[in-house]
Amino acid sequence: MEIRKFQDTDVSAVVSLWHRCKLTVAWNDPLRDVDRKKKHQPELFLVGLINSRLIASVMGGYDGHRGWIYYLAVDPDYRQRGFGSLMIEEVEARIKKTGCAKINVMVRKSNQKIADFYFKHGYGTDEVSCLGKRLVADK
Repeated sequence: MEIRKFQDTDVSAVVSLWHRCKLTVAWNDPLRDVDRKKKHQPELFLVGLINSRLIASVMGGYDGHRGWIYYLAVDPDYRQRGFGSLMIEEVEARIKKTGCAKINVMVRKSNQKIADFYFKHGYGTDEVSCLGKRLVADK
């Protein structure tokens, strides 16, 4: 699999992938999420391709204190082949180069399968609550 930085021509394939992977929710507009990421650390928005077909994505970020991972997705037809692991390893390496010491990831409580994937990659449960406040309505 080739891993490279997201390009503008990837938009429809990435959003389609996120829909197939059930990563989209009513309160987040995926096109706005893409636009926001393109304006902030776009070098940490990665896609994975096989024979020019986009089959994976991941967004990383570093806020000066913690790194974050979002939108890890692997096409359901390509799962269980190590592609998700390759995407995580690549985004972790790129985030580490920014000087980041710790990466966080938010996992919906209903998604134990992805939590287990992250546990396998060395992530653990922090004894914190994640609170959120919407500043801009996407819909």
